[in-house]
Amino acid sequence: MAAVASGLPKVQQEPSEALRIVADNNGAENVPKDEPRVSSSQSAISMKEQLEQHHQDDAEGSWAKLSIYRIPNYLKDGDKKTYVPQIVSLGPYHHGKDHLRHMDQHKWRCLRCILERSHHEIGLYIDSMKEQRQLVQMMVLDGCFVIELLQGVAEGFEKLGYPSNDPVFSKWGSIFKILIQRDMILLENQIPLFILAWLLGLQLGNPDQEGRVGKLVLEFFDPIGSERVEFDPSRDRCGLHCLEVLWHSFLPSSLTQARTTRWQQYQDKLIPCLTELMEAGIKFKRTFTENFGDIQFKVEYGILEIPYIEIHPGTRSIFLNLIAFEQSHFDCREHITSYVMFMHNLINSFEDVRYLCKRQIINHCLGSDAEVADLFNLLCQEVVFDIQDSYLREVCIKVIDYYRWKHISLHISWRASIAQKWNAWRAILKNKYFDNPWSIISFMAATVLLVLTFLQALYAVWLLQAAFLISYIVKII
Repeated sequence: MAAVASGLPKVQQEPSEALRIVADNNGAENVPKDEPRVSSSQSAISMKEQLEQHHQDDAEGSWAKLSIYRIPNYLKDGDKKTYVPQIVSLGPYHHGKDHLRHMDQHKWRCLRCILERSHHEIGLYIDSMKEQRQLVQMMVLDGCFVIELLQGVAEGFEKLGYPSNDPVFSKWGSIFKILIQRDMILLENQIPLFILAWLLGLQLGNPDQEGRVGKLVLEFFDPIGSERVEFDPSRDRCGLHCLEVLWHSFLPSSLTQARTTRWQQYQDKLIPCLTELMEAGIKFKRTFTENFGDIQFKVEYGILEIPYIEIHPGTRSIFLNLIAFEQSHFDCREHITSYVMFMHNLINSFEDVRYLCKRQIINHCLGSDAEVADLFNLLCQEVVFDIQDSYLREVCIKVIDYYRWKHISLHISWRASIAQKWNAWRAILKNKYFDNPWSIISFMAATVLLVLTFLQALYAVWLLQAAFLISYIVKII
């Protein structure tokens, strides 16, 4: 429980306003008149006590032991609702909040069902945790709730002893499952994975359950993502909590670790936008890999291969909390942040989204293509990101080198200049005017109508001239 305790917020006494020292030119102390004067010895003792307390905190729970993080303020200020649970609280940060209390009755029902099924006493769970009583009760109750959900989705709730019409623990509670999924991926709403494994181990009589819990987590979250890389929790490191298990499953299958010194920032962007790349003759192709982060660039063909990704209303919350986790966890490379930044630079307008949808790279159920563009353009606000550390760094270098080489070669001759304009016009024509079959049919119909009108006018002029010629001949005769 040290990992959890170290992650709990510690209440620190704020120094009184009277202790604020503002030095004047003579070095004197200015103390507000309505506040009692505090001696320098008392201030020194107070600061020494706080210094000792902070030293103990660092010794007892270092950053390496943290399991549950708070959202950094610079991220939370943008959209607080994205990081706050709406239906169920898990862990210490949102425990006891009024709008989440209605799920407590279902947690207690879940715990009672587990005890009846396993023939255990509640003391077995409580005595195994040598921590504060309130913290133990919260962790046992929330942990059992999560474990029951994971097992129910994988094996069926009726097999666990719940009736088929249960409001939460049944297939009829699918609406709750969707909402609970959304809350379970929030960074501040996590239960340490070792606690879930420990609770499942008590139920099954086998303590080594971390790999099984990891697999259950992936099965539970499977519908909310796209195709993901094969991740074996029983073999690979599972992580701190459910969110990190999900984060591991989203990682690209092949990560480039090489470093070069050729990188030069392109106006603080990873790559130019899609329309600019198309103007340089770069093509886009969907690649059928197991992970949406496996982006490749084929230099010899000028093709940027991007895997398929499905965008749905929950995508924003998933990405934001994964980014917040990468920004908070010290031992975590920013792979999700790199991907989101890449898409943010690639997509500049709804026309870019429309083209990617046409290439079957993006599929979404949002209201419009403009909403998808806004999604990627707003995800990275206030995010601290190092381009040099991006796993897509080498891909971006190849794309930019090709883009610049194309621009140089296209400007060598007049024909190249015409080709560049043709590529630009063709890109605009494809994205704006010929993005669906009806536009093409309408264009062909208009063209045929224009040709027929021209022929009709030509025929009318010819008839007029023929009539004039005939009348002239008749007069002569």
